Amino acid sequence: MVVEDDERMADLIRRGLSDGGYSVTVRGDGQSAWTEAQKNRYDLVLTDVLLPKMNGIDLCKKVKASEPLYPVIMLTALGTTDDKVDGLDAGADDYMVKPFEMRELLARIRTVLRRANQHPSERQLAVADLQMDLDQKTVTRGGTVIDLTPKEFNLLAYMMENKGRVLSKNEIAEKVWNTDFDTGTNFIDVYISYLRRKVDKAFDDKLILTKPGMGFMLKDENTK
Repeated sequence: MVVEDDERMADLIRRGLSDGGYSVTVRGDGQSAWTEAQKNRYDLVLTDVLLPKMNGIDLCKKVKASEPLYPVIMLTALGTTDDKVDGLDAGADDYMVKPFEMRELLARIRTVLRRANQHPSERQLAVADLQMDLDQKTVTRGGTVIDLTPKEFNLLAYMMENKGRVLSKNEIAEKVWNTDFDTGTNFIDVYISYLRRKVDKAFDDKLILTKPGMGFMLKDENTK
């Protein structure tokens, strides 16, 4: 389902997706899209942010609240770091800024759909006293529950899976956000800061480390 109030843009996206083999439903405002999403289960919702009746942020939150694994991609002219953080914090699986190339959009859609159709086995991750349940989507440290947004959870999971290894911003952007890192924004630094506040602030042993000029690392028992 494509949610776009600009009829010309909606038609361009619809034709591009149709040429890519997708069946497309178009809605011109957030409220009608939310009503439609409750009636029919779509493979993916592609939504603008600035919409009449209900904006894309609120639409995404409602869709994710009803079904957390429902794939949502935001497509918008709003491209600042704060805009991206707002969209990702709402639960969006990806965020593309207009203008865009249809080939890239199709590639992003394939990636999001492929991830949505994966069925991971039950797994537990642990680093020091930090524990994560990938299936239950829970995180604790020292027995204390840590509440994370979906993107914070995904970022922490990737860092825990790669504990003891320095992760560049480019790698994090590609593996966690499925995008190239834009040097004009600092959204990865923003999310690292969020994690530090929630994971490290109340504890003497700091697990999230910065390697200047290289990236970030979640330390393990071998880290000096």
